[in-house]
Amino acid sequence: MRRIGESELIINPNGSVYHLNLRPEDIATNIILVGDQHRVPIVAEHFDSIEEDIQKREFRTITGTYKGKRFSVVSTGIGPDNIDIVLNELDALVNIDFETRTIKDKITPLNFVRIGTSGSLQADIPVDSFVLGRYGLGMDGLIHSYDAEHILEKEMEDAFIAHTNWSPRKARPYIVRNSEMLEEKLSSDQTFEGITGTAGGFYGPQGRILRLPIQDNDLNRKMDCFEYNGTRVTNLEMETSAIYGLAKLLGHHACSMNAIIANRANMTFSKNPYKAVEDIIKYTLDKLAE
Repeated sequence: MRRIGESELIINPNGSVYHLNLRPEDIATNIILVGDQHRVPIVAEHFDSIEEDIQKREFRTITGTYKGKRFSVVSTGIGPDNIDIVLNELDALVNIDFETRTIKDKITPLNFVRIGTSGSLQADIPVDSFVLGRYGLGMDGLIHSYDAEHILEKEMEDAFIAHTNWSPRKARPYIVRNSEMLEEKLSSDQTFEGITGTAGGFYGPQGRILRLPIQDNDLNRKMDCFEYNGTRVTNLEMETSAIYGLAKLLGHHACSMNAIIANRANMTFSKNPYKAVEDIIKYTLDKLAE
């Protein structure tokens, strides 16, 4: 059985995993992912009880119970690179024996639900609404570092590349389906569903222009009108596709819920984004606890 080297999986002296500072007993199998460390206690204030509150760098974790079910809420920070750290280390906590540094015989699946904020690309998806990402569209290239061909929606990717005239100098876009089990739990007449785009940055990669010109001024417009078998790109953020790709590769379930606080098509912004976030937190916890 392969032993994982000390340089590959770094374990702190207290038995916790390197970046997250968590031990296996510190996390639940139902995990809410948020970008902002300050949003962790906002989610956890809904919990009936709290067991752990642990932080290292931007990674804060609170574990507790909500309506009798155990949850952890973990802050990831911003971007696909942070998702690579968080998903791999959370998986290691449940599926690698830290004593022997070997992969366990029985893999424990985790349920990851991202609760985030996002900008809508569609005029008919208003601010303060909820978007559930049926697919994650990665424009960041992260998942290509792994043996991932078997989880990708290649025909949809090819259609997107042709539609946008995607530059060959950029990473190939990748598309991954969410967990249909979690989608069934979380979808309702309150949710819009479609493709959640994931960019590798906030400014140029999302079409924002300050002082620097961008490679494709029309990319957002081309994304707006992309449709594949009735499914369109609904929103754009910085984490979902990496979560979907890594979760699927590792044998976990993942779904992304975004409160729309900006509408890029209408140039509008929520008058009360904090209420939109609070509403989607309560909605998501209630659905998962059912």
